[in-house]
Amino acid sequence: MLLNLNIIDLAVVKSLDLDLEKGMSVLTGETGAGKSILLTALGLALGDRADSGYVRPDSKRAEINLEFDLADAPEAQHWLKENDLDDEHHCLIRRIVNQDGRSKAYINNRPVTLQTLQALSEKLVEIHGQHAHLTLLNSDEQRRLLDVYAKDQPLLDQVNACYRQWQQANKELETLIKAGKDKAEREELLRYQIEELQQLDLQNFNYPALSEEHSKLANLGQILTVGQSQVDILYENDEQSISQMLGHSLNELTHIARFAPELNEICSLLSEAQIQTEEAAQQLRRFLESQEADPQRMDILENQIAIIQNLSRKHHVKPDELPELSDKLEQELDGLTHSSERIEALKTSTAQLLEQYNQLAVQLSEQRKQASKNLAQQISAMIKELGMPQGEFLVDVTALDLETPKLNGRDKIEFLVSANPGLPAKPLAKVASGGELSRISLAIQVTTSNDKTTPTMIFDEVDTGIGGGIAEIVGQKLRSLSQNRQVMCVTHLPQVASQAHYHLYVEKNNKADITSSNVRVLNDEERVQEIARMLGGVNITANTLAHAKEMLFQSTAGH
Repeated sequence: MLLNLNIIDLAVVKSLDLDLEKGMSVLTGETGAGKSILLTALGLALGDRADSGYVRPDSKRAEINLEFDLADAPEAQHWLKENDLDDEHHCLIRRIVNQDGRSKAYINNRPVTLQTLQALSEKLVEIHGQHAHLTLLNSDEQRRLLDVYAKDQPLLDQVNACYRQWQQANKELETLIKAGKDKAEREELLRYQIEELQQLDLQNFNYPALSEEHSKLANLGQILTVGQSQVDILYENDEQSISQMLGHSLNELTHIARFAPELNEICSLLSEAQIQTEEAAQQLRRFLESQEADPQRMDILENQIAIIQNLSRKHHVKPDELPELSDKLEQELDGLTHSSERIEALKTSTAQLLEQYNQLAVQLSEQRKQASKNLAQQISAMIKELGMPQGEFLVDVTALDLETPKLNGRDKIEFLVSANPGLPAKPLAKVASGGELSRISLAIQVTTSNDKTTPTMIFDEVDTGIGGGIAEIVGQKLRSLSQNRQVMCVTHLPQVASQAHYHLYVEKNNKADITSSNVRVLNDEERVQEIARMLGGVNITANTLAHAKEMLFQSTAGH
Protein backbone atom coordinates (compact mmCIF):
# COMPACT_ATOMS: atom_id res chain seq x y z
CA MET A 1 0.00 0.00 0.00
CA LEU A 2 1.00 3.67 -0.34
CA LEU A 3 2.71 4.81 2.87
CA ASN A 4 3.84 8.30 1.98
CA LEU A 5 3.29 10.96 -0.68
CA ASN A 6 5.88 13.72 -0.89
CA ILE A 7 5.51 16.67 -3.29
CA ILE A 8 7.93 19.55 -3.90
CA ASP A 9 7.15 22.56 -6.14
CA LEU A 10 4.36 20.97 -8.15
CA ALA A 11 1.84 23.56 -9.43
CA VAL A 12 0.01 25.00 -6.38
CA VAL A 13 1.85 22.75 -3.92
CA LYS A 14 5.07 24.24 -2.53
CA SER A 15 5.83 21.36 -0.20
CA LEU A 16 3.76 18.43 1.05
CA ASP A 17 4.66 15.37 3.07
CA LEU A 18 1.65 13.14 3.66
CA ASP A 19 1.57 9.82 5.51
CA LEU A 20 -1.24 7.49 4.48
CA GLU A 21 -2.92 4.55 6.20
CA LYS A 22 -4.65 1.34 5.23
CA GLY A 23 -8.43 1.42 4.97
CA MET A 24 -10.54 4.16 3.42
CA SER A 25 -9.33 7.75 3.23
CA VAL A 26 -11.36 10.60 1.73
CA LEU A 27 -10.02 13.80 0.29
CA THR A 28 -12.26 16.87 0.50
CA GLY A 29 -11.96 20.64 0.27
CA GLU A 30 -13.61 23.66 -1.21
CA THR A 31 -13.81 24.05 -4.98
CA GLY A 32 -10.48 25.30 -6.34
CA ALA A 33 -8.54 24.27 -3.24
CA GLY A 34 -6.35 21.92 -5.27
CA LYS A 35 -7.80 18.44 -4.76
CA SER A 36 -7.00 17.54 -8.35
CA ILE A 37 -3.29 18.32 -7.95
CA LEU A 38 -2.85 15.34 -5.61
CA LEU A 39 -4.22 13.03 -8.28
CA THR A 40 -2.04 14.80 -10.82
CA ALA A 41 0.99 14.18 -8.59
CA LEU A 42 0.11 10.51 -8.22
CA GLY A 43 -0.44 10.18 -11.96
CA LEU A 44 2.94 11.74 -12.73
CA ALA A 45 4.73 9.58 -10.19
CA LEU A 46 3.07 6.51 -11.71
CA GLY A 47 4.11 7.30 -15.27
CA ASP A 48 1.82 9.93 -16.82
CA ARG A 49 3.31 12.25 -19.43
CA ALA A 50 4.87 15.42 -18.03
CA ASP A 51 5.32 18.99 -19.26
CA SER A 52 6.85 22.19 -17.92
CA GLY A 53 3.41 23.53 -16.87
CA TYR A 54 3.51 21.26 -13.80
CA VAL A 55 6.53 23.07 -12.31
CA ARG A 56 5.64 25.70 -9.70
CA PRO A 57 6.44 29.28 -10.84
CA ASP A 58 9.98 30.45 -9.96
CA SER A 59 11.07 26.84 -9.33
CA LYS A 60 13.65 24.85 -11.29
CA ARG A 61 11.86 21.54 -11.05
CA ALA A 62 8.98 19.62 -9.49
CA GLU A 63 9.52 16.38 -7.59
CA ILE A 64 7.11 13.67 -6.44
CA ASN A 65 8.13 10.79 -4.17
CA LEU A 66 6.00 7.75 -3.33
CA GLU A 67 6.82 5.12 -0.71
CA PHE A 68 5.06 1.76 -0.84
CA ASP A 69 4.89 -1.17 1.55
CA LEU A 70 4.86 -4.28 -0.65
CA ALA A 71 3.67 -6.75 1.98
CA ASP A 72 0.24 -6.77 0.26
CA ALA A 73 1.62 -6.58 -3.30
CA PRO A 74 3.22 -9.96 -4.19
CA GLU A 75 2.93 -9.30 -7.93
CA ALA A 76 4.88 -6.05 -7.56
CA GLN A 77 7.53 -7.83 -5.44
CA HIS A 78 7.93 -10.52 -8.09
CA TRP A 79 8.16 -7.91 -10.88
CA LEU A 80 10.83 -5.93 -9.02
CA LYS A 81 12.94 -9.06 -8.47
CA GLU A 82 12.65 -10.07 -12.12
CA ASN A 83 13.82 -6.60 -13.17
CA ASP A 84 16.61 -6.39 -10.55
CA LEU A 85 14.96 -3.41 -8.86
CA ASP A 86 13.86 -5.01 -5.57
CA ASP A 87 14.70 -3.58 -2.15
CA GLU A 88 13.22 -5.96 0.42
CA HIS A 89 9.53 -5.16 1.09
CA HIS A 90 9.62 -1.45 0.34
CA CYS A 91 9.50 0.44 -2.93
CA LEU A 92 10.42 4.06 -3.53
CA ILE A 93 9.27 5.82 -6.70
CA ARG A 94 10.60 9.24 -7.62
CA ARG A 95 9.65 11.43 -10.60
CA ILE A 96 11.36 14.72 -11.39
CA VAL A 97 9.96 17.22 -13.92
CA ASN A 98 12.34 19.98 -15.04
CA GLN A 99 11.51 23.51 -16.17
CA ASP A 100 12.04 22.53 -19.82
CA GLY A 101 9.45 19.73 -19.54
CA ARG A 102 11.96 16.86 -19.52
CA SER A 103 11.57 14.35 -16.74
CA LYS A 104 13.40 11.53 -14.97
CA ALA A 105 12.00 8.50 -13.16
CA TYR A 106 13.54 6.33 -10.46
CA ILE A 107 12.55 3.05 -8.79
CA ASN A 108 14.42 2.36 -5.56
CA ASN A 109 16.90 5.11 -6.50
CA ARG A 110 17.72 3.52 -9.84
CA PRO A 111 16.89 5.41 -13.06
CA VAL A 112 14.23 3.73 -15.24
CA THR A 113 12.31 4.48 -18.42
CA LEU A 114 8.73 5.73 -18.37
CA GLN A 115 7.55 2.39 -19.79
CA THR A 116 9.26 0.51 -16.95
CA LEU A 117 7.66 2.80 -14.38
CA GLN A 118 4.22 2.30 -15.92
CA ALA A 119 4.65 -1.49 -15.91
CA LEU A 120 5.29 -1.44 -12.14
CA SER A 121 2.58 1.13 -11.39
CA GLU A 122 -0.15 -1.13 -12.78
CA LYS A 123 0.66 -3.59 -10.00
CA LEU A 124 0.55 -0.97 -7.24
CA VAL A 125 -2.23 1.55 -7.89
CA GLU A 126 -5.48 1.61 -9.83
CA ILE A 127 -7.12 4.98 -10.49
CA HIS A 128 -10.82 5.28 -11.36
CA GLY A 129 -11.35 8.71 -12.90
CA GLN A 130 -14.44 10.86 -12.60
CA HIS A 131 -15.22 10.21 -16.29
CA ALA A 132 -15.07 6.41 -15.98
CA HIS A 133 -18.80 6.22 -16.79
CA LEU A 134 -18.08 7.68 -20.24
CA THR A 135 -15.39 5.13 -21.12
CA LEU A 136 -17.84 2.47 -19.96
CA LEU A 137 -19.82 3.05 -23.17
CA ASN A 138 -16.85 1.81 -25.21
CA SER A 139 -17.28 -1.82 -26.32
CA ASP A 140 -13.60 -2.64 -25.83
CA GLU A 141 -13.76 -1.31 -22.26
CA GLN A 142 -16.80 -3.54 -21.60
CA ARG A 143 -14.85 -6.55 -22.88
CA ARG A 144 -11.85 -5.62 -20.73
CA LEU A 145 -13.97 -5.32 -17.57
CA LEU A 146 -15.58 -8.72 -18.17
CA ASP A 147 -12.18 -10.32 -18.79
CA VAL A 148 -10.81 -8.79 -15.58
CA TYR A 149 -13.76 -10.19 -13.64
CA ALA A 150 -13.50 -13.59 -15.36
CA LYS A 151 -9.74 -13.77 -14.66
CA ASP A 152 -9.24 -15.22 -18.13
CA GLN A 153 -6.06 -13.30 -19.02
CA PRO A 154 -3.86 -16.43 -19.51
CA LEU A 155 -6.37 -17.88 -21.97
CA LEU A 156 -6.83 -14.48 -23.65
CA ASP A 157 -3.06 -14.26 -24.10
CA GLN A 158 -3.05 -17.69 -25.80
CA VAL A 159 -5.88 -16.62 -28.11
CA ASN A 160 -4.05 -13.44 -29.13
CA ALA A 161 -0.71 -15.22 -29.59
CA CYS A 162 -2.40 -17.75 -31.87
CA TYR A 163 -4.16 -14.92 -33.75
CA ARG A 164 -0.87 -13.13 -34.41
CA GLN A 165 0.82 -16.34 -35.67
CA TRP A 166 -2.13 -17.00 -38.00
CA GLN A 167 -2.11 -13.38 -39.20
CA GLN A 168 1.60 -13.51 -40.05
CA ALA A 169 1.34 -16.86 -41.88
CA ASN A 170 -1.80 -15.80 -43.73
CA LYS A 171 -0.21 -12.53 -44.86
CA GLU A 172 2.75 -14.41 -46.33
CA LEU A 173 0.39 -16.89 -47.99
CA GLU A 174 -1.68 -14.13 -49.62
CA THR A 175 1.50 -12.42 -50.86
CA LEU A 176 2.78 -15.65 -52.45
CA ILE A 177 -0.58 -16.45 -54.06
CA LYS A 178 -0.83 -12.94 -55.48
CA ALA A 179 2.74 -13.14 -56.76
CA GLY A 180 1.98 -16.53 -58.30
CA LYS A 181 -0.42 -14.97 -60.81
CA ASP A 182 2.51 -13.19 -62.48
CA LYS A 183 4.94 -15.95 -61.62
CA ALA A 184 5.84 -17.10 -65.16
CA GLU A 185 6.56 -13.60 -66.42
CA ARG A 186 8.60 -12.77 -63.34
CA GLU A 187 10.64 -15.98 -63.59
CA GLU A 188 11.43 -15.27 -67.24
CA LEU A 189 12.53 -11.70 -66.41
CA LEU A 190 14.69 -12.87 -63.50
CA ARG A 191 16.44 -15.51 -65.61
CA TYR A 192 17.20 -12.92 -68.30
CA GLN A 193 18.54 -10.41 -65.77
CA ILE A 194 20.70 -13.04 -64.06
CA GLU A 195 22.19 -14.22 -67.41
CA GLU A 196 22.87 -10.59 -68.31
CA LEU A 197 24.77 -10.08 -65.05
CA GLN A 198 26.68 -13.36 -65.27
CA GLN A 199 28.45 -12.18 -68.47
CA LEU A 200 30.47 -9.93 -66.15
CA ASP A 201 32.36 -12.93 -64.70
CA LEU A 202 31.05 -12.07 -61.23
CA GLN A 203 33.32 -14.58 -59.52
CA ASN A 204 36.33 -12.41 -60.42
CA PHE A 205 34.47 -9.09 -60.64
CA ASN A 206 36.58 -6.09 -59.57
CA TYR A 207 35.24 -2.85 -60.96
CA PRO A 208 37.78 -0.54 -59.21
CA ALA A 209 40.67 -2.56 -60.74
CA LEU A 210 39.10 -2.41 -64.23
CA SER A 211 38.60 1.35 -63.90
CA GLU A 212 42.21 1.79 -62.78
CA GLU A 213 43.60 -0.26 -65.69
CA HIS A 214 41.41 1.59 -68.20
CA SER A 215 42.48 4.96 -66.86
CA LYS A 216 46.15 3.96 -67.16
CA LEU A 217 45.85 2.79 -70.76
CA ALA A 218 43.77 5.82 -71.73
CA ASN A 219 46.48 8.17 -70.42
CA LEU A 220 49.53 6.15 -71.51
CA GLY A 221 50.79 8.84 -73.90
CA GLN A 222 50.85 11.44 -71.17
CA ILE A 223 52.47 8.96 -68.75
CA LEU A 224 55.33 8.23 -71.25
CA THR A 225 55.89 11.90 -72.16
CA VAL A 226 55.92 13.25 -68.62
CA GLY A 227 57.86 10.25 -67.32
CA GLN A 228 60.67 10.59 -69.93
CA SER A 229 60.98 14.33 -69.29
CA GLN A 230 61.41 13.64 -65.58
CA VAL A 231 64.07 10.98 -66.25
CA ASP A 232 65.99 13.62 -68.22
CA ILE A 233 65.64 16.22 -65.48
CA LEU A 234 66.63 13.80 -62.73
CA TYR A 235 69.65 12.15 -64.39
CA GLU A 236 70.07 11.99 -68.16
CA ASN A 237 70.41 15.69 -69.04
CA ASP A 238 74.15 16.03 -69.66
CA GLU A 239 74.18 19.78 -69.16
CA GLN A 240 72.00 20.36 -66.05
CA SER A 241 70.36 17.33 -64.37
CA ILE A 242 69.43 17.27 -60.72
CA SER A 243 72.02 14.54 -60.15
CA GLN A 244 74.79 16.72 -61.68
CA MET A 245 73.78 19.74 -59.59
CA LEU A 246 73.80 17.65 -56.42
CA GLY A 247 77.28 16.33 -57.39
CA HIS A 248 78.57 19.85 -57.97
CA SER A 249 77.23 21.06 -54.58
CA LEU A 250 78.73 17.98 -52.88
CA ASN A 251 82.21 18.68 -54.37
CA GLU A 252 82.19 22.33 -53.35
CA LEU A 253 81.03 21.65 -49.78
CA THR A 254 83.45 18.70 -49.35
CA HIS A 255 86.28 21.08 -50.26
CA ILE A 256 85.42 23.66 -47.60
CA ALA A 257 84.49 20.98 -45.03
CA ARG A 258 88.24 20.61 -44.45
CA PHE A 259 88.04 23.98 -42.73
CA ALA A 260 84.55 23.58 -41.21
CA PRO A 261 83.99 19.96 -40.02
CA GLU A 262 80.39 20.89 -39.10
CA LEU A 263 79.56 20.62 -42.84
CA ASN A 264 80.36 16.90 -42.99
CA GLU A 265 76.80 15.90 -41.98
CA ILE A 266 75.37 18.11 -44.74
CA CYS A 267 77.72 16.47 -47.21
CA SER A 268 76.46 13.05 -46.14
CA LEU A 269 72.87 14.13 -46.70
CA LEU A 270 73.69 15.45 -50.19
CA SER A 271 75.51 12.21 -51.04
CA GLU A 272 72.46 10.17 -50.01
CA ALA A 273 70.20 12.51 -52.01
CA GLN A 274 72.34 12.03 -55.12
CA ILE A 275 72.24 8.22 -54.75
CA GLN A 276 68.44 8.20 -54.21
CA THR A 277 67.89 10.58 -57.16
CA GLU A 278 69.86 8.26 -59.47
CA GLU A 279 67.92 5.21 -58.13
CA ALA A 280 64.58 6.97 -58.67
CA ALA A 281 65.55 7.89 -62.24
CA GLN A 282 66.57 4.28 -62.99
CA GLN A 283 63.28 2.89 -61.56
CA LEU A 284 61.29 5.43 -63.57
CA ARG A 285 63.21 4.47 -66.77
CA ARG A 286 62.53 0.76 -66.19
CA PHE A 287 58.81 1.51 -65.64
CA LEU A 288 58.59 3.52 -68.88
CA GLU A 289 60.38 0.81 -70.85
CA SER A 290 57.83 -1.76 -69.63
CA GLN A 291 54.84 0.30 -70.85
CA GLU A 292 53.40 -0.21 -74.29
CA ALA A 293 50.18 0.68 -75.96
CA ASP A 294 47.59 -2.13 -76.25
CA PRO A 295 44.64 -0.98 -78.39
CA GLN A 296 43.04 -4.43 -78.27
CA ARG A 297 43.09 -4.51 -74.45
CA MET A 298 41.80 -0.94 -74.44
CA ASP A 299 38.81 -1.95 -76.56
CA ILE A 300 38.06 -4.89 -74.24
CA LEU A 301 38.18 -2.66 -71.16
CA GLU A 302 35.99 0.02 -72.72
CA ASN A 303 33.45 -2.60 -73.73
CA GLN A 304 33.40 -4.18 -70.24
CA ILE A 305 33.06 -0.83 -68.47
CA ALA A 306 30.28 0.26 -70.81
CA ILE A 307 28.35 -2.97 -70.06
CA ILE A 308 28.88 -2.53 -66.31
CA GLN A 309 27.73 1.10 -66.36
CA ASN A 310 24.68 0.30 -68.48
CA LEU A 311 23.64 -2.50 -66.09
CA SER A 312 24.32 -0.24 -63.13
CA ARG A 313 21.99 2.46 -64.51
CA LYS A 314 19.40 -0.13 -65.53
CA HIS A 315 19.16 -1.62 -62.02
CA HIS A 316 19.74 1.67 -60.16
CA VAL A 317 22.73 0.38 -58.21
CA LYS A 318 26.40 1.31 -58.02
CA PRO A 319 28.74 -0.70 -60.30
CA ASP A 320 30.40 -2.52 -57.39
CA GLU A 321 26.94 -3.56 -56.07
CA LEU A 322 26.14 -5.68 -59.17
CA PRO A 323 27.40 -9.00 -57.66
CA GLU A 324 25.15 -8.45 -54.62
CA LEU A 325 22.22 -7.68 -56.93
CA SER A 326 22.83 -10.92 -58.81
CA ASP A 327 22.67 -12.88 -55.54
CA LYS A 328 19.35 -11.23 -54.62
CA LEU A 329 17.83 -11.99 -58.01
CA GLU A 330 18.95 -15.63 -57.76
CA GLN A 331 17.39 -15.89 -54.29
CA GLU A 332 14.11 -14.46 -55.59
CA LEU A 333 14.13 -16.86 -58.54
CA ASP A 334 14.81 -19.75 -56.17
CA GLY A 335 11.92 -18.58 -53.97
CA LEU A 336 9.57 -18.45 -56.95
CA THR A 337 10.73 -21.86 -58.12
CA HIS A 338 9.92 -23.32 -54.70
CA SER A 339 6.93 -21.09 -53.93
CA SER A 340 4.48 -23.89 -54.66
CA GLU A 341 6.00 -25.93 -51.83
CA ARG A 342 5.93 -22.89 -49.52
CA ILE A 343 2.30 -22.13 -50.41
CA GLU A 344 1.26 -25.68 -49.53
CA ALA A 345 3.17 -25.51 -46.24
CA LEU A 346 1.54 -22.19 -45.38
CA LYS A 347 -1.92 -23.49 -46.23
CA THR A 348 -1.38 -26.36 -43.82
CA SER A 349 0.02 -24.02 -41.15
CA THR A 350 -2.81 -21.47 -41.38
CA ALA A 351 -5.41 -24.25 -41.25
CA GLN A 352 -3.83 -25.69 -38.11
CA LEU A 353 -3.55 -22.26 -36.49
CA LEU A 354 -7.16 -21.48 -37.39
CA GLU A 355 -8.32 -24.72 -35.79
CA GLN A 356 -6.23 -24.02 -32.69
CA TYR A 357 -7.58 -20.45 -32.53
CA ASN A 358 -11.17 -21.65 -32.82
CA GLN A 359 -10.71 -24.14 -29.98
CA LEU A 360 -9.15 -21.49 -27.73
CA ALA A 361 -11.79 -18.91 -28.71
CA VAL A 362 -14.57 -21.36 -27.78
CA GLN A 363 -12.96 -21.94 -24.36
CA LEU A 364 -12.62 -18.18 -23.86
CA SER A 365 -16.22 -17.63 -24.87
CA GLU A 366 -17.42 -20.26 -22.37
CA GLN A 367 -15.41 -18.66 -19.56
CA ARG A 368 -16.83 -15.27 -20.44
CA LYS A 369 -20.42 -16.56 -20.54
CA GLN A 370 -20.09 -18.21 -17.13
CA ALA A 371 -18.51 -15.10 -15.62
CA SER A 372 -21.04 -12.80 -17.29
CA LYS A 373 -23.93 -14.40 -15.39
CA ASN A 374 -22.30 -13.85 -12.01
CA LEU A 375 -21.17 -10.36 -12.94
CA ALA A 376 -24.67 -9.42 -14.12
CA GLN A 377 -26.25 -10.74 -10.91
CA GLN A 378 -23.83 -8.86 -8.67
CA ILE A 379 -24.14 -5.58 -10.57
CA SER A 380 -27.95 -5.93 -10.75
CA ALA A 381 -28.06 -6.37 -6.97
CA MET A 382 -25.81 -3.38 -6.46
CA ILE A 383 -27.66 -0.97 -8.78
CA LYS A 384 -30.84 -1.86 -6.93
CA GLU A 385 -29.14 -0.70 -3.74
CA LEU A 386 -27.94 2.41 -5.56
CA GLY A 387 -31.40 3.75 -6.32
CA MET A 388 -32.50 1.68 -9.31
CA PRO A 389 -34.87 -0.77 -7.55
CA GLN A 390 -36.28 -2.13 -10.81
CA GLY A 391 -32.98 -2.13 -12.66
CA GLU A 392 -31.61 -5.25 -14.29
CA PHE A 393 -28.08 -5.45 -15.64
CA LEU A 394 -27.12 -7.96 -18.32
CA VAL A 395 -23.84 -8.89 -19.97
CA ASP A 396 -24.50 -10.19 -23.46
CA VAL A 397 -21.75 -12.46 -24.85
CA THR A 398 -22.38 -13.39 -28.48
CA ALA A 399 -19.93 -15.55 -30.42
CA LEU A 400 -19.66 -14.03 -33.91
CA ASP A 401 -19.60 -16.31 -36.94
CA LEU A 402 -16.45 -14.97 -38.57
CA GLU A 403 -14.45 -16.56 -41.35
CA THR A 404 -11.17 -15.20 -40.04
CA PRO A 405 -9.82 -14.83 -36.48
CA LYS A 406 -9.71 -11.49 -34.71
CA LEU A 407 -7.89 -10.07 -31.72
CA ASN A 408 -9.36 -10.85 -28.25
CA GLY A 409 -11.53 -13.70 -29.49
CA ARG A 410 -14.69 -13.94 -31.56
CA ASP A 411 -17.11 -12.58 -28.96
CA LYS A 412 -19.16 -9.43 -29.16
CA ILE A 413 -19.60 -8.25 -25.56
CA GLU A 414 -22.22 -5.69 -24.69
CA PHE A 415 -23.48 -4.31 -21.37
CA LEU A 416 -27.27 -3.97 -21.33
CA VAL A 417 -29.63 -2.49 -18.79
CA SER A 418 -33.36 -2.40 -18.22
CA ALA A 419 -34.40 0.42 -15.90
CA ASN A 420 -38.03 -0.73 -15.58
CA PRO A 421 -39.71 -4.16 -15.48
CA GLY A 422 -41.26 -5.38 -18.68
CA LEU A 423 -38.98 -3.32 -20.88
CA PRO A 424 -36.36 -5.12 -22.97
CA ALA A 425 -32.75 -4.56 -22.00
CA LYS A 426 -30.93 -2.10 -24.23
CA PRO A 427 -27.31 -0.91 -24.53
CA LEU A 428 -26.17 1.49 -21.80
CA ALA A 429 -25.83 4.48 -24.11
CA LYS A 430 -29.47 4.20 -25.21
CA VAL A 431 -31.06 3.66 -21.82
CA ALA A 432 -29.17 5.14 -18.91
CA SER A 433 -29.37 8.81 -17.96
CA GLY A 434 -26.26 10.58 -16.69
CA GLY A 435 -27.06 9.85 -13.05
CA GLU A 436 -28.00 6.24 -13.74
CA LEU A 437 -24.85 5.74 -15.79
CA SER A 438 -22.72 7.06 -12.90
CA ARG A 439 -24.34 4.59 -10.51
CA ILE A 440 -24.00 1.69 -12.92
CA SER A 441 -20.36 2.63 -13.51
CA LEU A 442 -19.69 2.74 -9.77
CA ALA A 443 -21.41 -0.62 -9.29
CA ILE A 444 -19.24 -2.14 -12.03
CA GLN A 445 -16.03 -0.64 -10.64
CA VAL A 446 -16.73 -1.85 -7.11
CA THR A 447 -17.83 -5.31 -8.27
CA THR A 448 -14.89 -5.87 -10.61
CA SER A 449 -12.48 -4.53 -7.98
CA ASN A 450 -13.37 -7.07 -5.30
CA ASP A 451 -11.25 -9.78 -6.89
CA LYS A 452 -8.31 -7.60 -7.88
CA THR A 453 -4.92 -7.82 -6.23
CA THR A 454 -4.05 -4.12 -6.66
CA PRO A 455 -3.29 -2.94 -3.10
CA THR A 456 -4.25 0.73 -3.57
CA MET A 457 -7.35 2.01 -5.34
CA ILE A 458 -8.19 5.66 -5.95
CA PHE A 459 -11.67 6.92 -6.85
CA ASP A 460 -11.83 10.47 -8.22
CA GLU A 461 -15.36 11.88 -7.74
CA VAL A 462 -16.95 8.72 -9.12
CA ASP A 463 -19.99 9.57 -6.97
CA THR A 464 -20.96 12.48 -9.23
CA GLY A 465 -24.69 12.61 -10.00
CA ILE A 466 -25.93 10.89 -6.83
CA GLY A 467 -26.92 12.08 -3.38
CA GLY A 468 -29.05 11.41 -0.30
CA GLY A 469 -29.41 7.83 0.87
CA ILE A 470 -27.78 6.51 -2.31
CA ALA A 471 -24.65 8.46 -1.50
CA GLU A 472 -24.54 6.80 1.92
CA ILE A 473 -24.72 3.36 0.32
CA VAL A 474 -21.91 4.34 -2.07
CA GLY A 475 -19.82 5.32 0.95
CA GLN A 476 -20.56 1.98 2.59
CA LYS A 477 -19.56 0.09 -0.56
CA LEU A 478 -16.26 1.97 -0.78
CA ARG A 479 -15.61 1.35 2.91
CA SER A 480 -16.31 -2.37 2.49
CA LEU A 481 -13.92 -2.38 -0.47
CA SER A 482 -11.20 -1.07 1.86
CA GLN A 483 -11.35 -4.07 4.19
CA ASN A 484 -8.49 -5.79 2.40
CA ARG A 485 -6.87 -2.88 0.58
CA GLN A 486 -6.18 0.83 0.69
CA VAL A 487 -8.94 3.00 -0.81
CA MET A 488 -8.65 6.73 -1.43
CA CYS A 489 -11.64 8.71 -2.59
CA VAL A 490 -11.94 12.32 -3.74
CA THR A 491 -15.54 13.31 -2.97
CA HIS A 492 -17.89 16.25 -2.49
CA LEU A 493 -20.54 14.17 -0.69
CA PRO A 494 -20.71 14.25 3.13
CA GLN A 495 -22.43 10.86 3.11
CA VAL A 496 -19.35 9.33 1.47
CA ALA A 497 -16.84 11.35 3.48
CA SER A 498 -18.39 10.29 6.78
CA GLN A 499 -17.76 6.60 5.97
CA ALA A 500 -13.97 6.99 5.77
CA HIS A 501 -11.48 5.80 8.33
CA TYR A 502 -9.33 8.87 7.65
CA HIS A 503 -10.24 12.32 6.38
CA LEU A 504 -7.76 14.41 4.39
CA TYR A 505 -8.54 18.08 3.89
CA VAL A 506 -7.16 20.27 1.09
CA GLU A 507 -6.87 23.93 1.96
CA LYS A 508 -5.73 26.88 -0.14
CA ASN A 509 -3.42 29.62 1.11
CA ASN A 510 -3.53 33.01 -0.61
CA LYS A 511 -1.32 34.88 1.87
CA ALA A 512 1.78 34.76 -0.30
CA ASP A 513 2.06 36.25 -3.78
CA ILE A 514 1.63 32.77 -5.24
CA THR A 515 -1.34 30.57 -4.31
CA SER A 516 -0.41 27.37 -2.52
CA SER A 517 -2.35 24.34 -1.32
CA ASN A 518 -1.75 22.03 1.60
CA VAL A 519 -3.24 18.75 2.80
CA ARG A 520 -3.65 17.68 6.40
CA VAL A 521 -5.34 14.86 8.27
CA LEU A 522 -8.38 16.07 10.24
CA ASN A 523 -8.92 15.13 13.87
CA ASP A 524 -12.38 14.16 15.15
CA GLU A 525 -13.50 17.71 15.89
CA GLU A 526 -12.21 19.01 12.54
CA ARG A 527 -14.02 16.18 10.75
CA VAL A 528 -17.31 17.30 12.28
CA GLN A 529 -16.66 20.83 11.04
CA GLU A 530 -15.78 19.67 7.51
CA ILE A 531 -18.79 17.31 7.25
CA ALA A 532 -20.96 20.19 8.45
CA ARG A 533 -19.47 22.48 5.81
CA MET A 534 -20.21 19.89 3.14
CA LEU A 535 -23.77 19.59 4.45
CA GLY A 536 -24.62 23.23 4.98
CA GLY A 537 -22.25 25.36 2.96
CA VAL A 538 -21.10 28.73 4.36
CA ASN A 539 -23.59 29.11 7.24
CA ILE A 540 -23.06 26.22 9.65
CA THR A 541 -25.81 25.97 12.27
CA ALA A 542 -26.04 23.93 15.44
CA ASN A 543 -28.42 21.57 13.64
CA THR A 544 -25.88 21.10 10.85
CA LEU A 545 -23.15 20.26 13.37
CA ALA A 546 -25.45 17.84 15.13
CA HIS A 547 -26.27 16.19 11.81
CA ALA A 548 -22.55 15.90 10.99
CA LYS A 549 -21.81 14.28 14.38
CA GLU A 550 -24.68 11.85 13.87
CA MET A 551 -23.42 10.84 10.42
CA LEU A 552 -19.91 10.18 11.73
CA PHE A 553 -21.24 8.28 14.75
CA GLN A 554 -23.46 6.06 12.59
CA SER A 555 -20.64 5.27 10.18
CA THR A 556 -18.27 4.20 12.98
CA ALA A 557 -21.02 2.40 14.91
CA GLY A 558 -22.03 0.45 11.84
CA HIS A 559 -18.51 -0.84 11.30
